[in-house]
Amino acid sequence: MRLRARERGMRRSSVRRFFELLGVVLLFAVVALAAAILDESSMHTVAGQVRVIDGDTLRIAGERIRLAGIDAPETGQTCRIEGVVSACGQEAGLYLAALTREGKVTCRGNERDRYGRLLARCVAGETDINSAMVRAGWAVAYGDYAGEQNLASREKIGLWAGAFDMPSDWRAVHGAMADIGPASLAMRLYNRLLSGLFDNRGEETE
Repeated sequence: MRLRARERGMRRSSVRRFFELLGVVLLFAVVALAAAILDESSMHTVAGQVRVIDGDTLRIAGERIRLAGIDAPETGQTCRIEGVVSACGQEAGLYLAALTREGKVTCRGNERDRYGRLLARCVAGETDINSAMVRAGWAVAYGDYAGEQNLASREKIGLWAGAFDMPSDWRAVHGAMADIGPASLAMRLYNRLLSGLFDNRGEETE
């Protein structure tokens, strides 16, 4: 009798643990779904005529957009190819300008950096602009597009054709917008609140 009671107790314990585990799984699923819905609902889409600011920054319809996941040399940055100085920062901007002429440009994102720029993935026609900049060697991967960077580096194209400072290192010496990651959670919520209430699209200093 004691053995049967112990077996029943073990079965009840196993069933309880199963439902506890199931509850945890369901809780994570609900949280993940809620996060996905929030991200999608907060997505900001911008499309229209493009003005290229530099190799990773655009302006569309008054909105300043920072291409997410990449980092291009600053406009005044130079590189060296076989000992010859090249204006790689300007070349990166020119390449971005060429990409944005290939079709209607649409950018989507739901985060902003500390300067208020929308961090976005942009496409021109069927071309992923962020990916194309890294693949052509005119930008480095900054959290994404590592595969594209590896290919560009192996093929020695764009920046990889010679010697260059990482854009973040160049900015640290010469001074420029150094923080290109997302703003803090509080700042992101603040920016979203302002955007929703006032459609505030103020410009930050270059």
